[in-house]
Amino acid sequence: MGYVYAAMWLIAGLILIFRLTKENKIFYVAGGFFLVLGVWWLLDSLFPDWKVFQGTPGAVLKVLTFIVLVVLAIVFFILNRRGWKAEAAMNKMQEKDDEKDNF
Repeated sequence: MGYVYAAMWLIAGLILIFRLTKENKIFYVAGGFFLVLGVWWLLDSLFPDWKVFQGTPGAVLKVLTFIVLVVLAIVFFILNRRGWKAEAAMNKMQEKDDEKDNF
C-alpha cells in the first residue's frame, strides 16, 4: 500500500509543477513538497527498518510540513486579499458608472 501512496504523491507533485505553475509560481513549492512526500513514502516502503516516520526523520518531516504549510497559507492569504481589493475597486467603479447612467 505504501507504493500506492508514493505514486499518488509523486503524480500530484508532477501535476502541480508541470500543469499549474503557469497559473502561479507558488505551485513549484507545493509540487516540490509533494515530490518529497512521495520519496518519503517510497523510502518507507522500500526500507521499512529505517522507520522514516518515527524519531528524527519523522520530526524532520513534521517541521518541513509545518514550514511549507505556513508559506503556502501566507501566499494564499496575500493572493486572496489582492483579489478582494481588486473586486472592491471594480464594484466601486461599477457603482460610479451606474450613478452616471441615472443622471
